[in-house]
Amino acid sequence: MHTYIPQLQLEYLRKLVSPNKVVIVYGPRRVGKTTLIKKYLESYPDCIFVTGEDIFVKEILSSCSIEKLKGFIGKKTLLVIDEAQDIPSIGLNLKLIVDHIPDVKVIATGSSTFDLTKHVGEPLTGRQHIVRMFPISQMELNQIENQSQINANLERRLIYGSYPEIITMESDFLRQEYLHDLSSSILLKDILSLEGIRKSKKLIDLLILIGFQIGQEVSHNELATQLSLSKGAVEKYLDLLEQVFVLINIRGFSRNLRKEVTKTSRYYFVDVGIRNALINNFNYLNRRNDIGKLWENYLVVERLKKQQYQHLWSRNFFWRTYDQKELDWIEEREGSLFGYEFKWGQNILKPPRLWVETYPESSYQCINQDNYLPFIT
Repeated sequence: MHTYIPQLQLEYLRKLVSPNKVVIVYGPRRVGKTTLIKKYLESYPDCIFVTGEDIFVKEILSSCSIEKLKGFIGKKTLLVIDEAQDIPSIGLNLKLIVDHIPDVKVIATGSSTFDLTKHVGEPLTGRQHIVRMFPISQMELNQIENQSQINANLERRLIYGSYPEIITMESDFLRQEYLHDLSSSILLKDILSLEGIRKSKKLIDLLILIGFQIGQEVSHNELATQLSLSKGAVEKYLDLLEQVFVLINIRGFSRNLRKEVTKTSRYYFVDVGIRNALINNFNYLNRRNDIGKLWENYLVVERLKKQQYQHLWSRNFFWRTYDQKELDWIEEREGSLFGYEFKWGQNILKPPRLWVETYPESSYQCINQDNYLPFIT
């Protein structure tokens, strides 16, 4: 029996579920979406719980027939659809359900944004709430770890990441097996089920190349050359990898200073353990030359979790000039600019002079091992 780590999105989910609304729970495969729903259902047992992978369910919930949908739901007031992205035309059918069945509440989970955004976004305007999920956050782990445990577990987080099962596993051997399995097949299942996407090896190769470029600008032309693909194909694959919550794309920041680089992207992995599995490196930190990349990826994703779970609405960027002045992380929120530099170790870096001169009203902080916890929790 696995230990349950209290999920911060549970309370948010409880607030959002309401009559004639659809709550969509998005997140990568295996991050605990189904666990979240089942926890919620402990106080709401009278419901229909189905999975989009079931053929019978797929047929009914893609029927676009109000009578069939009414007959399926009957007198129940809550419909839960796990893996809803597997159901054709799910958006239109959800719209029919909440428009034509009085007082019904709907929760749908998705491990990709394909069907759910493509076919939900438009039909469900004004009828949907979104709950986004990540692998377990340090904010959540703070509920079950004391300070010495947090310090002791930091190296493991940087190597194996924060998937729920990874955290509760007893051995590093099992963690490595789990991450290899997850990274080579399960995470890409949604992409590979799409028509026209057949080159799974190219996807893996692309992810490996990205894995070595954490915290650096990524050239689509360069990737295309290395993979023997067109630039368009690379851009399509990268977009799909964002849509299935494997990668995060951060753009360059500019307010039109000519020296600033803006039309480039940096990519981070939603979980650093997946990145390490793809490049096949689970070495301890004292035997690695990529600690800076791991630290940056870890802080970026933990910060995004904090923004999401504490509802800190922010636009996120990196900043770099053509003469190599840079800041790892920029947040634009509440009309202000906040600059951050990430540094493994204890040393504190000063902000680039050009940043201070160009954006004198902005704040700056160097995030290191001594002060990172308030930044991510």
